[in-house]
Amino acid sequence: MSTSQKDKPWGGRFSEATDAFVEAFTASVQFDQKMAMQDINGSIAHATMLARTGILTDDERENILLGLEQIRNEIQSGSFDWSIKLEDVHMNIEARLTERIGIAGKKLHTGRSRNDQVATDIRLYLRDAIDAICAEITRLQHGLLELASREADTIMPGFTHLQTAQPVTFGHHMLAWFENLSRDYERYIDARKRVNRMPLGAAALAGTTYPIDRNITRELLGFEALCENSLDAVSDRDFAIEFTAASSILMTHLSRFSEELVLWTSAQFNFIDLPDRFCTGSSIMPQKKNPDVPELVRGKSGRVNGHLIALLTLMKSQPLAYNKDNQEDKEPLFDTVDTVRNCLRAYADMIPAIEVKREVMREAAKRGFSTATDLADYLVKRGVAFRDSHEIVGKAVRYGVENRKDLAEMSLEELRQFSDQINNDVFEVLTLEGSVNARNHIGGTAPVQVRAAIARAQNRLAKRLD
Repeated sequence: MSTSQKDKPWGGRFSEATDAFVEAFTASVQFDQKMAMQDINGSIAHATMLARTGILTDDERENILLGLEQIRNEIQSGSFDWSIKLEDVHMNIEARLTERIGIAGKKLHTGRSRNDQVATDIRLYLRDAIDAICAEITRLQHGLLELASREADTIMPGFTHLQTAQPVTFGHHMLAWFENLSRDYERYIDARKRVNRMPLGAAALAGTTYPIDRNITRELLGFEALCENSLDAVSDRDFAIEFTAASSILMTHLSRFSEELVLWTSAQFNFIDLPDRFCTGSSIMPQKKNPDVPELVRGKSGRVNGHLIALLTLMKSQPLAYNKDNQEDKEPLFDTVDTVRNCLRAYADMIPAIEVKREVMREAAKRGFSTATDLADYLVKRGVAFRDSHEIVGKAVRYGVENRKDLAEMSLEELRQFSDQINNDVFEVLTLEGSVNARNHIGGTAPVQVRAAIARAQNRLAKRLD
């Protein structure tokens, strides 16, 4: 079966009907209807501009706006009848508008093309998405600060190479995650500046002969600037690539967070417990409590990374200006938005509810000679060259491994066999509290610095609302 061209807005040039499979294959309405509200908002602004410049009458404008608002209500209520025959969100809305208000509906498209219309809709959609994502990042960061504040004094082992390195506080560790997210937030805000430029008025690729005023439309839609070149305006998608790149970095951060949560909830670490509502069980092993939310977020990072590669590949060989290839930009972009928002929502809900097992963390920090660097620093402060102190402490650690004793568990006599510069005050630096408190500078893990960093971070979040 095939479809008559009489229903197509471009059918006048064609003598043969579209093949039914081709019609379905080339349609995008199944997914681009997600931009329906943005499409209506863009059309309202476009009609308003056309009336102000005398291209439409005020009555035509009023009829168009009334019809568009009625269509908005139909879509929001779920009663709108989407048709593949009409190809995309734009023609579905335009056809319904013409059905409702008559010939004035056919005049709405004056001075624009679907090329600049879709480019505008995507930017409006993405601008809204960035605002929503940034709000979720901020909510997650508030949760991290709440958890960090509760655990500012909680000592845990810090790791490099997943081996015990030095003691840190759990609050300090949460602030590291906070900083990751702060950079993610900045990337989105910076990308938003390039998203927030208006292509409408570029028409198909060369502009239009009608006396339009693009600045009227820009102001009505809240764009910061105009796309300055009509060819670039309709064919560029680097703003979508940049958004997806920022999302890939964010998801990489969330994936790293997830890996730590999965490790920490395991019986081998047992550092934290996640609330039951964020976990699932096993169909065969009744004892299991699986950290499915972190695992799934970790997995979804690959999904978003794949979308970035898809968009880069989509654009790499396209000549100017618009090409049908660009229909393929929407599904990866839409899925990136949904994936990032859902992952952030899950984390923002989950993080403040984490139960920290303080004594387990403390016992873990006692193992693995985590204060070895503190002993080396102690010797340096007593005049021993760092390389010599490094060797001295290495021998002390080897002795501890052989005798199953941590440095803090050795007697003064045992320690002095490695250096006569070691005195009784050494035990002040070999304790876990002594180690973390000694790192008392901006960026350090000392509890006093953690609390000061939390206060600075809270101020940073508060300024986002100004």
